[in-house]
Amino acid sequence: MKSPLESLTLFHIGPIPITQAVVTTWAIMGILVIGAFLLTRKLDLIATRRQAMLELLVATLDNQIHETSGAKPAPYRSFIGSLFLFILVANWSSLIPGIEPPTARLETDAALAVLVFLSVIWFGVRGTGITGYLRSFTKPNPIMIPLNMVESVTRAFSMFVRLFGNVMSGVFVIGIVASLAGLIVPIPLMALDLLTGLVQAYIFAVLAMVFITSAVEDGARHPTENAKPPLPLEKKDI
Repeated sequence: MKSPLESLTLFHIGPIPITQAVVTTWAIMGILVIGAFLLTRKLDLIATRRQAMLELLVATLDNQIHETSGAKPAPYRSFIGSLFLFILVANWSSLIPGIEPPTARLETDAALAVLVFLSVIWFGVRGTGITGYLRSFTKPNPIMIPLNMVESVTRAFSMFVRLFGNVMSGVFVIGIVASLAGLIVPIPLMALDLLTGLVQAYIFAVLAMVFITSAVEDGARHPTENAKPPLPLEKKDI
């Protein structure tokens, strides 16, 4: 069995190698885009069964965003929903014979982590302005600026390591068991891998939402928000 750190190169475009993970990633993105177009092209005031199911999924996503962060879900729905769906489908693509999930590759998970890192900056600046976003690094006091900047990088790195480690280990274990015991024995492990893929997609999306709203909320807070309100005047002082 090849090393889990190796990427299979299928062909080259000029000097650029195109790996299996890249092809699978683009295929998943194409499936998601085409599927979204087909499912949403005919929406009616009186919802059909298909439309009702889609509305239920969107409402569930909105409730999860609101419960996780307390923020209004509309500004974050598209990004968080797309992130969750892509990771979920990518994780579950391991069920297709001969397909290795792109999330079991270093480059895919690193790209997802960079995407979350940039989205924190984007939403932070859009929500509070450049000054407000930079002010978020001064919490709880300006002495913490260097540590907060390092934290913004390390938390994205931790998301990358967590996703890669869990997905890759699942694929690796199933591959070893299948090579030793045949195709029937690994079926329970594949069911467990489905659950793991769902949980990892959920955790990644929730952490992204937490980091984004944290940057927005910290940047929006006024420096004097923790000051105690003045005591009410007594009658004798009036």
